[in-house]
Amino acid sequence: MKSTVALFAASLLGMAIIAPAAAQTVTGELGSPSATTTIPGDQLPAPQPKFGGEIENDALKSTPWWAPRIVPPEDAPNILLIITDDAGFGVPSTFGGVIPTPALDRVAEMGLRYTNIHSTALCSPTRAALITGRNHHSAGFGVISEQSTGFPGYNSIIPEDKATVGRVLLDNGYATAWFGKDHNTPAFAASSVGPFDQWPTGMGFEYFYGFVGGDANQWQPNLFRNTTQIYPFEGKPGWNLVTAMADDAIDYLNRVNQTQPDKKFFIKYAPGATHAPHHPTKEWVKKIGDMHLFDEGYNKLREQIFENQKKLGVIPQDTQLEAWPSDVIEDWDKLDATQKKLFIRQVEIFAAYAAYSDHEIGRVIQTIEDMGKLDDTLIIYINGDNGTSAEGGLWGTPNEVAYFNGISKMPIDVQMKWYDVWGTEETYNHMSAGWSWAFDTPFTWFKQNASKLGGIRQNMAVAWPARIKDKGGHRDQFMHVIDVVPTILEVTGIPAPETVDGITQAPIEGTSFAYTFDKENEKEPSRHKTQYFEMMGQWALYHEGWLLSTKVNRAPWEAFGPANPDPLNNQVLELYDLTRDYSQSQNIADKNPDKVQEMKELFIREAEEYEVFPMDASVAARIVAPRPNITAGRTEFTYTHPMTGLPQGDSPSILNTSYTFTAEIEVPEGGAEGMIVTSGGRFGGYGFYLKDSKPVFLWNLVDLKRPKWEGPDALAPGKHTIEFDFKYDGLGVGTLVYNSMSGLGRGGTGTLSVDGKVVSTEKLERTMPMILQWDESFDIGSDTLTGVNDADYKPPFALTARLDKLTLKIDRPVLSEDDIKKLTAAQAAATDGAAGEATAIDGQPVQVVQPGPH
Repeated sequence: MKSTVALFAASLLGMAIIAPAAAQTVTGELGSPSATTTIPGDQLPAPQPKFGGEIENDALKSTPWWAPRIVPPEDAPNILLIITDDAGFGVPSTFGGVIPTPALDRVAEMGLRYTNIHSTALCSPTRAALITGRNHHSAGFGVISEQSTGFPGYNSIIPEDKATVGRVLLDNGYATAWFGKDHNTPAFAASSVGPFDQWPTGMGFEYFYGFVGGDANQWQPNLFRNTTQIYPFEGKPGWNLVTAMADDAIDYLNRVNQTQPDKKFFIKYAPGATHAPHHPTKEWVKKIGDMHLFDEGYNKLREQIFENQKKLGVIPQDTQLEAWPSDVIEDWDKLDATQKKLFIRQVEIFAAYAAYSDHEIGRVIQTIEDMGKLDDTLIIYINGDNGTSAEGGLWGTPNEVAYFNGISKMPIDVQMKWYDVWGTEETYNHMSAGWSWAFDTPFTWFKQNASKLGGIRQNMAVAWPARIKDKGGHRDQFMHVIDVVPTILEVTGIPAPETVDGITQAPIEGTSFAYTFDKENEKEPSRHKTQYFEMMGQWALYHEGWLLSTKVNRAPWEAFGPANPDPLNNQVLELYDLTRDYSQSQNIADKNPDKVQEMKELFIREAEEYEVFPMDASVAARIVAPRPNITAGRTEFTYTHPMTGLPQGDSPSILNTSYTFTAEIEVPEGGAEGMIVTSGGRFGGYGFYLKDSKPVFLWNLVDLKRPKWEGPDALAPGKHTIEFDFKYDGLGVGTLVYNSMSGLGRGGTGTLSVDGKVVSTEKLERTMPMILQWDESFDIGSDTLTGVNDADYKPPFALTARLDKLTLKIDRPVLSEDDIKKLTAAQAAATDGAAGEATAIDGQPVQVVQPGPH
């Protein structure tokens, strides 16, 4: 029996009737085990329905009654939401690129190409906007979680009044799953003790298989199933997350389909590609290498992509291509032979990674077709969460961790040492910025640059065979990733909830683009009229075809210099009419001063509404700024039991400080080996271990140097106390961050002692200033993922001595009152416009920030 009811069903089931409640559909006989119902959706979870049976003193005289199972509206589609990483407009073949992306091609041919959708210019901010339907500052993600600061728009905490689309669909009867990159869990809430409310499983996704941070080693990732770390790659040479993730998604889809064929699914599929490290398999490297796509260099590549885009009709024929930025990136013809050889290797690995990832996405789509569900599945495939990354710097790097520690131009001859293993487990690689500029064609600039279309303009293909009939059509309406959630809600017939868990929900801030699915709306003006952009002090405002934007004042690889003290006003403003100037190439600000002022005032109103203030132009400085790490305020740590997997954001930091490790161990007869404590891995970190019964403390300085303190004698069987003490020479970051990153990463003296006797002393000229390898963890008693010194050991390198106690004491530098006065005066001077002329301490220009525990 099937009956369609509205208010009557709501009343019968004891559910609140609050406009705008959706009509309900009940199938089966109410009270029977097989009955289902949709829900009004205004209140999540739906109220418990009133018991509809009869209860007497004994069961034989009573009438049982089961609450109906909640299901989505009958015509709601399955949903596959795909978003790739660090890929600009000119990357995929679907939109004129030279890298083959047949899966994206397939979606576009089944449905529509979208050429005017925008991101936030950075990864986790875009992803927070994507899953909430709110602007990135509204969702707490003004920057990535590793840069979070203590303001509502920047704390990396998605507020409870902005429930994700996963939670909404879950409570409306969908099976929900998330595969791949998360990066919306605060870095200070990513440990095994939680809390887990900001993990995918706490945000409405029943199943999660992926990594929590911003990037991942695809050969040995920091991988989780739900909230449990897993190591499926151990003992499997050639294992790669790109394939493993597709395998797991395919397994999940088949499991749902075989268990409950009529259950609708919502999958967020977010591969790590093409974020660094670029880790494709050898098969894909050969495929791309054999195509010789890049032999003529990045200048020619840009021209080729531009011509392809015009032929495909994904850009207007009169689009202007700006001259190559020779003042920023050297022309290809001026490079020497070694540079060209290295750079071609870099980009072929990148392209192989992109093609490989798209191929595996294609396998997931094929699985949906094989289940007979493709017609009823809405596929949204977004190419990139921001423009192509230039975080490898002008020359690229074999180790992105080096970039995040201020090494933005590693010498070519040094990089060539990794030429033959580029893209393998021996590198954490990123390509040079010339390729990144080309892959953002026809626009300029990169990821991080929120004022340029190269940083924020993405493209997208959408298919829903049962609904979208304009196969292969193009749509050019202005859109933003915040528009995805309201689109999903509209096509599913599920309203945005008024309350979730009793918390009143903030309005959805995006605009549905479901109207574009119809051919008759192909040329309808965009319904999304106004949109702000802001990222680390660079900002823009779109309004009805106009774009006001700040002139780029910082390249992505320039993250360590003085920050603009007044990013709202201390800017050169540019104005563009995008209805006539598709590529943002003709600045007409001088001709339209009134429009510039009008647009700036509108930007300020938008910024005030969506919690953009206080604006902050600092980049690297925010990585070392205080935040609520669970170790904050502690100076002593004691461990008596092996423990692995504590992420960097939740472990004690020994950067820019003095510290002492003391290990009390017992060596068995026959000697011992193994890891006592380590943090980081092959691309940056430290290890305190026994090698052939000799104590060793080693620093891996971004895979370039490995200073080592080693005892000369093997430890005799029995109890020993071994200690590594490091005296830091710098000021530290307790109550300040440096406007010049040269103030961090100072040197110091390390001393290794055994049973109170000094056995090794060495002075370091420099130390790591910013981060260790952040996809690796703090481990005691063994070493997970990669090791800090491949020459000495291979993980897991379990400790065979007995560890009685490990103590870490941290002695952070403390500023004097006089120092703080100088710094406060320096900051005041900078605020008055004297940036870069601030009073310094010990020769280092600095900036005071809000005090707090580190």
